[in-house]
Amino acid sequence: MSNTPTPVSEDRIPVIVGVGEITDRPKEIADGLEPLALLEQALRRAEADSGARLLGEIGSLDIVNFLSWRYRDPEKLLAARLGIQPAHLYYGPVGGESPIRYLHEAAKRIARGECSVAAVCGAEAQSTATKAERAKIDLPWTPFAHDVEEPKRGAAFQKPMAVKLGVFRPITVYPLYETATSAHWGQTPRETMAESGELWATYSNVASENPNAWLKRRFTPEEITTPTPDNRLIAWPYNKLMVANPTVNMGAAVLLTSLAKAKAAGIPADRIIHVWGGASAEEPRDYLVRDQFYESHPQNAVLKAVMNLVEGDGKKFDAIELYSCFPVVPKMARRTLRLGPDVQPTVTGGLTFFGAPLNTYMTHAACAMVKKLRAGAKLGLLYGQGGFVTKHHGLVLSPQASPHTLAQDTSVQAEADRRKGAVPEFVTEAGGKGKVESFTVLYGRGGEIEHGVVMLRTANDARALARVPANDSATLAHLTNMDRTPVGTLGDIVAADDGVLEWRVG
Repeated sequence: MSNTPTPVSEDRIPVIVGVGEITDRPKEIADGLEPLALLEQALRRAEADSGARLLGEIGSLDIVNFLSWRYRDPEKLLAARLGIQPAHLYYGPVGGESPIRYLHEAAKRIARGECSVAAVCGAEAQSTATKAERAKIDLPWTPFAHDVEEPKRGAAFQKPMAVKLGVFRPITVYPLYETATSAHWGQTPRETMAESGELWATYSNVASENPNAWLKRRFTPEEITTPTPDNRLIAWPYNKLMVANPTVNMGAAVLLTSLAKAKAAGIPADRIIHVWGGASAEEPRDYLVRDQFYESHPQNAVLKAVMNLVEGDGKKFDAIELYSCFPVVPKMARRTLRLGPDVQPTVTGGLTFFGAPLNTYMTHAACAMVKKLRAGAKLGLLYGQGGFVTKHHGLVLSPQASPHTLAQDTSVQAEADRRKGAVPEFVTEAGGKGKVESFTVLYGRGGEIEHGVVMLRTANDARALARVPANDSATLAHLTNMDRTPVGTLGDIVAADDGVLEWRVG
C-alpha cells in the first residue's frame, strides 16, 4: 500500500485573495464615517483588491467587536448593506486575538466545504465619537442602541480588591507582567526600559512608512521612554507612548476563498496567500488565579505550536507581527520564538503608532502581512492576544502552498494547562512580612502619584494585593528604583483604616 497522502481538492484549500483598509480623518466632525460605513468600505476595497466579484457570494461573515458605537445586530445590518445572506453570520465578543481566530475559523470552514467565500472585518470610529461627545454634536449615524448591553470587559472578570485598587484595566494590569518578567530575566528596570524603547522605536519606524497608520512619525527610544507633559507616566513603567492608542477611525477587511474558486475567478497566483494553520489557548479571565506572572503557558504553547508547524520542514518566519498593546507582550513572545532583541516584530506599526482600533488591530495586521508576502516574504506569523495576556492565537500565512492539510483541531489548551503550576490562594486579610511578586504605580493626569499597588506573597505563600499610599515616599522610591528590581524583596503588611492591606518596605 502507498503511504502517499491523498491530494486535497483545491475546493478545500483556503486562501486569502483580498485585503482592504480605510483610515478616516474627516475635516468636519459630523462628516466622520460610522463603524458600519467603515466596514462596508473596507470590504469593497478588499473585493477590489482581489480583482474578482466576491462580495455577493460571501457565505461566512465575521465582524470583530467594536466599542466606539453600539448597534443591535451589526452583523445583520452589514449583511443588509451588502445585500447578502451568509449561512455563517457572527459578531463576536471583546478580544484582541479575535481577528486571527476568525481568519483561522473561516479558513477551516472553507476546508470543510461549508462555504467558498468568507470575510472577516472590523472597524472603529472612536476619534470621531469622542470629538462629537466633547463638542456636543449629534452624529448622523445609525442611532446608538442604548438598549443593547455593553460588552463585558476586564472589570467584569476581576476580584473586587483588584477593582478597588485600580488594577482591573489593561494599562494597570500589563505592568504587573512587565515588572515580573523583567525581574525573572535578570534585568534591572533601567535595562527593561531600554529594551522597551528600542522595541517601540522599531514599531514606530514601520508605522511611519505605512500609509494607513494613524501616527506616521519616527520616535527615538529616548522620546518613548522619557516622561514629559505630552508623554506622561500612566502606570509604572509605562508612559503614554508605550500604550495602545484607541482614538482612531479605521476599518479593515480580509476576503478568503478556495484555491479552486480563486483560479476560476482569474486571480493571479502572485496575489494568492495560503493559510497554513495555527493554534490557540487561553488563561483564566481572572488574572489573580494564575500561577505566576513571568511567563504565559498559553502564549508559550501557541507560539511553540506555530514554530513546530514550519520548522519541521526546515523553514523560518521572515515576516512577523507580534501583538503590541504593551511592550511586555512582544518581549515575552520573541523570547519564546527564540528571537533576539533586534527582531523585526511588526509589518504594521504597532498599536501605539499605527493605531489601535481596539479589538481589530490584527485585522489590519493581516492586511499588512498579505501585502508583505505578496512583495516577496515567504512565511508570515500573525500572533494576536486579548484580555490581560489571556487569549492567544497564532496563524501562519505564506504565498506558497502548505505541505500539510489544514488541521481542524488546533487548540493547544491541554499543553498549556499541563505546564501550569500551583495557584496560590488569594487573600484580603494578612499580616507580617510580604514578598513582592509584582507591582505597579498609578499616576494621575498631572503626573502625580495616586498610589502604588503591590502583588505579594504572604508568609504562608498566599497571594494578596496591597496599596502603597502616595505619601509613603520611601516605599515608592524603592518600587521605582531604576537600578534594582523590588521583585522578591520583603516588607511589612498592615491593614489600613478602610480595610485595605498596605505594604511598606522593611
